[in-house]
Amino acid sequence: MNRFKTSWLALGILVFLAPAAPPSAGAQGATELRIATVAPEGSPWMRVFRAWDQELRQRTNGQLGLRFYAGGAQGQEPDYIDKMRAGQLDGAAVTSTGLGQIVRPVLVLSVPGVFESYAQIDRARRRLASQFEGQFDSNGYTLLGWGDVGKARLFSTERIERPSELRQRRPWVPRTDAVFAEMLDVVGATPQRLGIPEVYPALQTRRIDTVPASAIAAVSLQWYTRLRYYSQQNSGVLIGATILKKEKFEALPEDQRTALMETSQRAHRLLQRAIRREDERSLTVLQRRLEAVDTSPHQAEWDQVQDQTRDRLAGRLYPRALLNRVISAAGDP
Repeated sequence: MNRFKTSWLALGILVFLAPAAPPSAGAQGATELRIATVAPEGSPWMRVFRAWDQELRQRTNGQLGLRFYAGGAQGQEPDYIDKMRAGQLDGAAVTSTGLGQIVRPVLVLSVPGVFESYAQIDRARRRLASQFEGQFDSNGYTLLGWGDVGKARLFSTERIERPSELRQRRPWVPRTDAVFAEMLDVVGATPQRLGIPEVYPALQTRRIDTVPASAIAAVSLQWYTRLRYYSQQNSGVLIGATILKKEKFEALPEDQRTALMETSQRAHRLLQRAIRREDERSLTVLQRRLEAVDTSPHQAEWDQVQDQTRDRLAGRLYPRALLNRVISAAGDP
C-alpha cells in the first residue's frame, strides 16, 4: 500500500515561525512564548492552538501564554531553525525535514514503504519517544508534542501508476528534503526543488506537474485545483512535531513548565484527531474533483524502489539498527 513516504509535505501546514521581536511580558511579569505558523486563522491547527493558549493561561493564572502568528511568511524550515538558534524564535512546529536539521535520525520516521496507518506511526513514536526526546534535549531543544498532517498521496497532472513514469514527470521536492529526493534518485527522476510558496505558481506555469502531499494539504493550499490525479492508496503518514528551545523551557518556573507540558500533550492529541478527521473530509472533496489512480497492480515495483531507498539512507541519515526498530514497530499487531 505504500508508495511515497513524504515526510516534508506538511510543510505548508504545521510550521511554527516567530518574529524577531523579544518575548512580551505583562505588567506583572507574565511571559508569552512566541509561536507562529503558516496555518491560517480558522484552520484546525489554529483552533487547537488558540484553545491550547487559553488553557495554559488559565492554568497559570495568566502568567504564561502562547503568542501565535497565523498564516506567517517567515521563510522556510531552515530559516525557522536558524531563528531559534539565534534567539529570535522560542519554538517551532516543523515537519520531519525541519526536525532532521536538529536530530538527523528522526528522518527514519519518513522512509518509504514502512507506515500505512496511523496506528503504525503512533506505535513507532511511542516506542522511540524516549530516544528522540533525549536526542532533542542533547541538542538544546524540548520536544513538546508530535503531530501529523494526514496520509501521503501523489498528486499529478498525468496518470502515474508505476515508479518509472516519474522519469517523464517534473516532481516537486522541498529544498532541504533528503528522503523523497533519494527515492527520486533511485527511480532516475529529476527533482524540482522549490519552497512551499513557489509550488502553486510552479503548477500554474507547469514548471512542476507532480506533488506529493496529503489530502488536507492539497486542499488547504489549493494545489489540487491545478492537478488532475491522485494516488488511490495512501503512501504513509506525514509527520511533524512542536519543539521549544531548551533554555527557554528551563527558564520557566517549575509549575509553569509542568502546565506547559501537560496542556501541550493534550493539545497535540486533540490536534492529531482533528487533522486526521479533516484529512478524510478533504479526501472526499478530492474524490469529487480529481481522478483516483490505482497503483496496486505495480506494487512489486514500488516495493523494490522503497527498499532500495531505505537501504541507501541507512548509515547516512539514521543507523540501520534504528531502521530495524521502526520496521519492527510498524509490523507488530
